[in-house]
Amino acid sequence: MNPKLGYLTSEVIHLSKLIADPQNSAIGGTVIFLGTVRELNSENLKLSQLYYEAYETMAEEIFCDIEAETRRKWNIERLTAIHRIGSVNVGEVSVVIIVSSAHRKEAFDSCKYIIDNVKTRVPIWKMEISEAGKKWLGGTLILPTEK
Repeated sequence: MNPKLGYLTSEVIHLSKLIADPQNSAIGGTVIFLGTVRELNSENLKLSQLYYEAYETMAEEIFCDIEAETRRKWNIERLTAIHRIGSVNVGEVSVVIIVSSAHRKEAFDSCKYIIDNVKTRVPIWKMEISEAGKKWLGGTLILPTEK
């Protein structure tokens, strides 16, 4: 399985399926970043889950832009970025970035570039559902209305 960069899914992300890729003799290093829903938010309130919403068409376009920029900056053999939408429970992976290249420095640098740009440019919004209630956080563009 080698999904395109910019894959949005409401399904649980299974890392084992993503890294089970045929050998590529050009790859010298692979970096994997996992964003996981933690139990406490930044205000130390206990979370029950996060809810992500995305402007999917625009998100796909921006993911393509990020991929093109990354490939111009670094010699990358493989890029995968998957972000969950919908409800994501504590302990589950909400985002995964996998970058493979001939050299580890390119893999690390490009992985950081991708996650930093996904977080600041892709129209994905996050709602915390905690003991204090529901609260929309960050994102880009206009925040969606609360459900």
